[in-house]
Amino acid sequence: MNSIEWKETYSVGNKKIDDQHKQLFEWINALIEKKELNVNSKIIIDTLNDLNSYASYHFETEEKYMIQYNYSDYTTHKKQHESYLKKVAKLSFGALNNDQTVPVELLTFLNKWWINHILETDRKLRSFFDKVETQKKN
Repeated sequence: MNSIEWKETYSVGNKKIDDQHKQLFEWINALIEKKELNVNSKIIIDTLNDLNSYASYHFETEEKYMIQYNYSDYTTHKKQHESYLKKVAKLSFGALNNDQTVPVELLTFLNKWWINHILETDRKLRSFFDKVETQKKN
């Protein structure tokens, strides 16, 4: 699996959110770079914990902006965040139960979910943030 390189196409037009996405990519890339991942390895457990807590923080950040500026697709977006957290919790439970499929499933899920979520769901925030900034200037 290839690392995720930050591209301008991932930007949502909000530095704080973009920086958080970059941090998430760094954790995913650190995991990808490990040659042999074992379900019992410290990096799997640490990554699951880090991703769970940081993703929660990140989702709260996005959701605060959406609420603050009355984002029309807030409910759908929030449901995607909840679905992600449930999946990471399920993977964490699998790791605790020594499920040997967790490392590959985790890498595949993280890589696909974050890229798809950013490009398909979060990118909609870009025009929203642009509109908010325009309104602030007027």
